Amino acid sequence: MTTPKAKPKRPKAIVLTSHPGGHGPKPAPVVWGAKDALERGPLIGTVTNKAQRNVIGTHAGSYSVYRAVAVAAGALDPLRKPDLTNTSPTHAIGPFTQWFDPTKIVSLDPWGALVSDAFKPFFEQGYDIRPTIAITRAHIQMPELADAVSAGRLQVDGKILKEGGAIRVVKAALEPVWYLPGVAARFGCSEADLRRTLFEHTAGMFPELVTRNDLEVFLPPIGGATVYMFGDVASIPDPSKPLAVRVHDECNGSDVFGSDICTCRPYLTHGIEECVRMAQAGGSGVIVYNRKEGRALGEVTKFLVYNARKRQEGGDSAAQYFARTECVAGVQDMRFQELMPDTLHWLGISKIDRFVSMSNMKHDAVVRAGIQITERVPIPDELIPPDARVEMDAKMAAGYFTEGAVPDGNELAKAKGRGLDA
Repeated sequence: MTTPKAKPKRPKAIVLTSHPGGHGPKPAPVVWGAKDALERGPLIGTVTNKAQRNVIGTHAGSYSVYRAVAVAAGALDPLRKPDLTNTSPTHAIGPFTQWFDPTKIVSLDPWGALVSDAFKPFFEQGYDIRPTIAITRAHIQMPELADAVSAGRLQVDGKILKEGGAIRVVKAALEPVWYLPGVAARFGCSEADLRRTLFEHTAGMFPELVTRNDLEVFLPPIGGATVYMFGDVASIPDPSKPLAVRVHDECNGSDVFGSDICTCRPYLTHGIEECVRMAQAGGSGVIVYNRKEGRALGEVTKFLVYNARKRQEGGDSAAQYFARTECVAGVQDMRFQELMPDTLHWLGISKIDRFVSMSNMKHDAVVRAGIQITERVPIPDELIPPDARVEMDAKMAAGYFTEGAVPDGNELAKAKGRGLDA
């Protein structure tokens, strides 16, 4: 039987940021979009030394709750600092000119993978600075990739695509970091309204949102993104080299467990195929996998909508596809692709040769961000599961890109103009 660790002592009084005198000393300044990392300043969201904090919220997004539980259970010393030895990126990303435009990147920290080197003087002064981006090597392997080799759609080259269907990639994990003035501008609202709404609709979880106007950076407790890079990473920002991109929003039921009610996994694997072919042709490919389950409505809401669609009078139909979601959630989609191009800017992308998406919302967001799209790539019809035909017909009627005929008919036409994205 193991003896539980003694819980660390903590002050008896709890100091709230909403209390007078609870704000602490003036934090290290943050100059968002500065060309020099030290001028921009580190982002410090740790609780090891509250006097150093210069952001709202804390690191690790939703996983920060698990960290708190580990501390409460005595499994983790709350004052422990991570040893970042040998954790540096396996591949260099940036800096790029997009990093220095405060309007281009507002939802992640472009310096997030480079903190050990970029902010070395702050580390030497005892600051506890955590990376918000990590970059490593990996292999990915999915049965569909082996099938693509067998069907002749992909060729094994031993460098990018190996025997058996394994693909060599570089992958990066990104935590969300919101520069509040920039996020507000993207959504066309005032910073004050954004701060107040975030405060009220998280049940007052972050009082600094409304008490600390001097803190402009927020680490929201939401999922981040994983970027998978195929081929030569250095060619990704080079507009003279061909680039394929798939921006994919999480769908656990399909992506992991193969549910056939939607096209998510088939489109994801199709995007990977496109990336492999582009990398083998001397260019590169990028898959951006965003944690936005169920159109950011959540998996519980998604399953409720599934039930409503199947049980409605007349059965599942394209004409009622949007309405069933809105009946349950009050809105059709909460992903709001306005922030999505930031990851592409972090990679230095200015041109995409093959954009593997039929989504009008994703396409328009990328183009508005100043990134050129040469060609849009729809999912081949043979990859659409029969049970997902309702979803696809409804989306094409609502503005999804298609090279074929747009579904019509009186009922289906009701979906037009709604612009749902997936």
